[in-house]
Amino acid sequence: MIDLYNIDFSQISLCEIMIKIMADIRDDFSEEKTMNICKEKIQEALLFIPNKLTEKKKIEKLLFLFYKIWKFGSSVAVYKLSDMIWLDKVILSNQGSSFSLGIILIYIASHLNILITPIIFPTQLILKFKNPEKKFFYIDPINGDIINKHTLKIWLKGNISPSAELTNNYLQDSQPLTVTQKILDILKVALLEEKSIELALNVSNILLRLKPKDPYEIRDRGLIFSQLNCYHIAISDLLYFIEKCPEDPISDIIKMQIHSIEQKKITFH
Repeated sequence: MIDLYNIDFSQISLCEIMIKIMADIRDDFSEEKTMNICKEKIQEALLFIPNKLTEKKKIEKLLFLFYKIWKFGSSVAVYKLSDMIWLDKVILSNQGSSFSLGIILIYIASHLNILITPIIFPTQLILKFKNPEKKFFYIDPINGDIINKHTLKIWLKGNISPSAELTNNYLQDSQPLTVTQKILDILKVALLEEKSIELALNVSNILLRLKPKDPYEIRDRGLIFSQLNCYHIAISDLLYFIEKCPEDPISDIIKMQIHSIEQKKITFH
């Protein structure tokens, strides 16, 4: 089990971290096989992209390789959202979400000495690249397109509000640990929708290792436990949330949920 408290992201990549975490979540996730496929991709990229090229030419060729030759991208044909997040499935199917595709692309780029950084934008993950002239370029990891600020403004207004402004705060690099938590949050929601409750609980427990005693994560774990008929633990978690967040509007809903669980508990016994 990976030690989430002592991760040195200068020594291990975000992609490698997520592969290790996913191997903790799913018993049938092969960390070794997934890493080997990633290493094969890196070797292919090193042969395709000469080191003597400028950084700008390198990234152009990398995007061509990744999206046109390897054909990484998104697919509407995927029936499970989690399949777009599990890195072992993404690396085999070449189909993923902005987050899974983004961290794989960052990983391969790093072995070509290309620095690409992640940004959690309100709509999705985007990637940032700075050319030698110190100009920033933004990449859509879904298709490799370069995104201009006008497009980002439209995304922001459509996602937040028509009056939202694209400030520099939206374009700051996201820390690897923040991206890790976001991916796990998305995976947890996907698994719950797919009724993979035990796997969702595994994700929740890992999130609680990253942010212990977080009332919102404990609330979610309580709701998961209630679906597993673990009523005593579920009530304990939900009461913790109400105690820590009494002013949160959802507390009243959680109180109703506790009442419902207590009724089930009585019926069960």
